[in-house]
Amino acid sequence: MAGSFVTLLGEDVVRSVSQQEDPVARQRAYVYLEELKNSEWGWQMCLNALGSEANQDNYLQFFGFQIVEHYVKTRYDSAGPSEQQQVRQFFRQWIELRCMPQAQTEPPFILNKAAQIFSMIFVRDYPHRWPNFFDDLIATLNLGHQAVDNYLRVLKAIDVDVADREVLRTQAESERNAKIKDTMRVSCIPKLVDTWFQILKTYEISHPDIVVQCLEVLGAYVSWIDITLVANDHFINQIIHLTSSVVAREAAVDCLYYIIAKGMDPLEKLRLVESLFSILEKQGILTPLKEDETDYTSKIGRLINGIGITLMEGYNKLLKEGAAEQAKLLQCAVEGKVRYMLEFLKNDYDEVSAAVFEFSREYIHMLKGKLITAEQLQVLETMLLTIAHKMKFDESYDFETDGEDEATFQDYRKQLKVLLENIAGVNKELVIDFVKKYVDHVVWHWQESSFQDVEVAISLFYFIGEAIPAVGGNHFSGDQAKVSAMHAMMTSLVTSGVSSHPHPAVTLQYLETVVRYDKFFITSPEHLPDLFLTFLDCRGMRNKSSKIRSRSAYLFSRLVKSLKSSVTSPLATSVLQSLQDYLLIPIPGSGISQEWVSEDDQLFLYEATSVLIVSADYPSEQKALAFQEVLFPILEKYNSMVAELMKETDEQQQEVIAKCMCHSMAVTSRMSKAFSSKQTMKSCNCVDVFVQALKVFLGCLLIPNQAAVLHSSLRQFLHRMVVCLEDEILPFVPQASEGLLKQSDITSVKEYVPLIVQIIAKFKKNILPFLQQALVPIVNAVFSCLSIPVEENDEEAKREKQLLRRSYFQLIAAIFQSNVTEVFSFLESTFVEQVLMSVIQGAVDFPDPVAQKTCFSILKKLVELAGGKELPGDFNDFIFKNIVPACILAPLRNTFDLSDAQTVVALAESASCLKAVLDKRGDELVKYLQTEYLPSLQIPPQFAEEYCCALKSDMKTFKDYVKSFSLKLRT
Repeated sequence: MAGSFVTLLGEDVVRSVSQQEDPVARQRAYVYLEELKNSEWGWQMCLNALGSEANQDNYLQFFGFQIVEHYVKTRYDSAGPSEQQQVRQFFRQWIELRCMPQAQTEPPFILNKAAQIFSMIFVRDYPHRWPNFFDDLIATLNLGHQAVDNYLRVLKAIDVDVADREVLRTQAESERNAKIKDTMRVSCIPKLVDTWFQILKTYEISHPDIVVQCLEVLGAYVSWIDITLVANDHFINQIIHLTSSVVAREAAVDCLYYIIAKGMDPLEKLRLVESLFSILEKQGILTPLKEDETDYTSKIGRLINGIGITLMEGYNKLLKEGAAEQAKLLQCAVEGKVRYMLEFLKNDYDEVSAAVFEFSREYIHMLKGKLITAEQLQVLETMLLTIAHKMKFDESYDFETDGEDEATFQDYRKQLKVLLENIAGVNKELVIDFVKKYVDHVVWHWQESSFQDVEVAISLFYFIGEAIPAVGGNHFSGDQAKVSAMHAMMTSLVTSGVSSHPHPAVTLQYLETVVRYDKFFITSPEHLPDLFLTFLDCRGMRNKSSKIRSRSAYLFSRLVKSLKSSVTSPLATSVLQSLQDYLLIPIPGSGISQEWVSEDDQLFLYEATSVLIVSADYPSEQKALAFQEVLFPILEKYNSMVAELMKETDEQQQEVIAKCMCHSMAVTSRMSKAFSSKQTMKSCNCVDVFVQALKVFLGCLLIPNQAAVLHSSLRQFLHRMVVCLEDEILPFVPQASEGLLKQSDITSVKEYVPLIVQIIAKFKKNILPFLQQALVPIVNAVFSCLSIPVEENDEEAKREKQLLRRSYFQLIAAIFQSNVTEVFSFLESTFVEQVLMSVIQGAVDFPDPVAQKTCFSILKKLVELAGGKELPGDFNDFIFKNIVPACILAPLRNTFDLSDAQTVVALAESASCLKAVLDKRGDELVKYLQTEYLPSLQIPPQFAEEYCCALKSDMKTFKDYVKSFSLKLRT
């Protein structure tokens, strides 16, 4: 089998290449392959082996072709004429060898690799070194069908290398390819086209697979050759004739599509399309076929889609050119194709229907802003009926598992929704009237209708919300005709009893729809009790479907927040009572469990509960009592879990208890979301409740078990308390800070620092006593984490460090922005200097534009806070020896990427900082830059003078100059 490869490579190597299942042999073959690639004689050895004997081992042939490919890529261009001629001679030799009567047919991967290499030689040699390439290639066709197969594969490979627009190319490659195509158009394309026609005629019966390849080649080349060579009677008739071949018909239709898609003058394209369309109509090719021919029918749909699109492109082009009369010709042609588009759009098979989506969308777009005729209105009505019909779920649709088929249908449905929106953009009254009739017909007869019809009726109503956007988000104000229709549909929806439909798809769509149109209940509050009950009973959060239960919890929370001002106190009391069953916190080992909603779902329900309490017209004492009734049982259970966790030794059980404790903190945090600037925690008399919760939750700082998890939840709770509480939280800040800093790993510190930033930003001067004691430990913890070395390839650890560094600089920035810089006056000067130098380092040394921007804003603030008074000598030195150099050096670093938007912001901040120094020090800064600093950087005097002039100009001019200055010096 191996023949000459055994002779040339040796038995051991041949065995290694052939034994693909043996990893050791495979590795040995790979090593030898690399040796041959880099050897002087390997490519010649492989050419001789490949061209010496038929029926060689497939892997050996592929092995050999890889060596030849490497040679062509790396050394062929610089080789001598004799070597290049040797490669070209191999071209015909290999074709002749595989066309011998006794030769076996190689697998496609061998044939394609050979064609790929032949194409690589072609683009290097044609036309200057091998002007007769195509004559030589065509001359092989008389060797039989194997030669024809190779011929077509080579032409495909050439198209990929020369004309495929999907392939990214260099400027040189693009110029080379343009010259190749120009030469081919003049010298050989007519010959190639003649061979294609002969192949289509000759091999139609004997080798239809070759005909398919030929049609694919024709379809690829037609985009850049003279269309008249192909778009003529004898060629088109032959292609259409091939649509009767079961093997070749899909390729034939694809080929017609590419002919139609050819870029042409609009009127020339019109003549081509109408001529072709007439033939297709007469042959009956444009009619959808039987069920088992969906692939072919989809291809025909794609062809119709292409016809419609190409005509509309010409129409739009002529309109832009002002040729309105000529554009009408193309519009009439489009109208003549619409009935075919509708026929395919209505097809039972979604893949067939989807083939004409683009035609459908563009046709609707063509009607926008025009006076719609009766015929066009009928088309739009037909499309609406089709959309409603095609949106229906198939009986096999799995509503519990989102598999591939389900995802495909959902994508298809989204496209139908887009069509609905497009039609609404042309005639919203038509869409509203259609949907209203559909809803009225189905919703009031939902018990006799299929679930598919009911679901589609509600979905169409739901989609109107996006298809016809409401002014100010309220669909029940403004246009009275629309308001009347929307109000009627909502009334039907909430009074027809359709919410009790047993199918989950209907239930879910009903819940989504009533929440989308929640403004209806503001004008019709009498429906609110039944609406809330829908979410609270077996239709919503007690539904058999976990998906519906979960979605109901989220939608209910949205609904409560939206309608809180319309909920009366009696209704709020009733709803709160019904919610109690859903607010049970599952306690490990207690037998208490929550069977209806998950922990994540509970977060929404606790928030809804707090919104109802805060928004209801209760006295503040009653609101406080209501919060106590919800939260105190949680705190009591939390304390019991603390005791359990302290004595538990099993780590797995510890995790279960800690998770429950974290959930207790999370729901309490969520309860605070209801408070606002109008309804504060204090005005609702709820401060004591949450202070009590804070005291209880701070107890987790004393628990050694599961500390990281518990501390993370506590930090989130503290963030909420900083928002909602006032000075009441301040006594607890030192205890919280000390406890949270004990977990000194980088993640804990990174999450802790933003909490302190938030506290500083809110309480400003009031937090000064705490900062005096805590700032040094905080900064030391940060520096300690940042000093820990990380592995070079550990990107996650690097990212963690970067985020911690950003948080740290935000902390320093908060001190300056909140005007509590006097804290530094209480601290050791060495510590203050360390902090300031860390900011300088952050501005210059770390390639993180987000952090650099923050650092420059700190330095600018530092300069501004100095005021107009004479600066202390040491601080004056700090400005000139550190701040000014930082502003100039940072943009000069190669890591300072001036093409990045964030970096440009950091650059602007550095320029602004230097401007601030100018405002304070004036000519002193200019003199320092011109006579000392810029010369120390080896910057020529003229550049230094330019820089100082730009500095003294307006801010925009200076910012622009700094960018060009930095780029100039880098080069």
